[in-house]
Amino acid sequence: MKRNNLFATLFLSAAIILSGCSSLNNTAKGGLLGGGGGAAIGAALGALIGKDGKSTAIGAAIGGAVGASAGAIIGKQMDKAKAEAAAIEGANTQSITDANGLPAVLVTFDSGILFATGSSTLSASAQSSLTKFAKILVENPTLALSVLGHTDNTGFANSTPAQSAQKNQELSQKRAQSVVNFLTSKGALASQFKEVAGKGQDMPIADNSTAAGKAQNRRVEIYMYASEQMVKDAESQANK
Repeated sequence: MKRNNLFATLFLSAAIILSGCSSLNNTAKGGLLGGGGGAAIGAALGALIGKDGKSTAIGAAIGGAVGASAGAIIGKQMDKAKAEAAAIEGANTQSITDANGLPAVLVTFDSGILFATGSSTLSASAQSSLTKFAKILVENPTLALSVLGHTDNTGFANSTPAQSAQKNQELSQKRAQSVVNFLTSKGALASQFKEVAGKGQDMPIADNSTAAGKAQNRRVEIYMYASEQMVKDAESQANK
């Protein structure tokens, strides 16, 4: 089968699987994706599913298909982590799919909640919220995480558009790193963080021509997904 036809087939398969799953929680989705998808469809889902379709694939492919029972176990863990994160002030949560076709969770913090304008120093309220979030990570040491910082496209004084874009990228990187540094100071394992990156102004999720849109674009995203160890643990549990 040609590459383009294969991709189209995988995309259609993913769409069919998810089209009837809007009412399912991660536990149920984990069983469907883990049992029926396998690694190939999982890779396609990971590349295509994300916040407003703008996210890159989250998590490295582990190879091989994850069984339905293991997928359901991972989904249950993600449901619990999502519920706990959703209870934290300033945190918005969304169920997504990782690069292995497994349930994952996106937690988004508005940068206005975390930082003062132009700063990468966490506010007192942000530290309170992230302290609660760190407890989730401590309780789930096999959770893998990617932390991505984003800005709007507001320029800097006495800077060209290109210079402003670069400064926004640097600011987003510093903010992502500030979040990770704080979480590790509260007990999260440094090894849990698989990616810490600043995306600058390049991945807006709203209209940068409005104040409301800019506010949405200024954000830090934390992706929680299954590490290879979590998958191994789930498969071991499923086989008992």
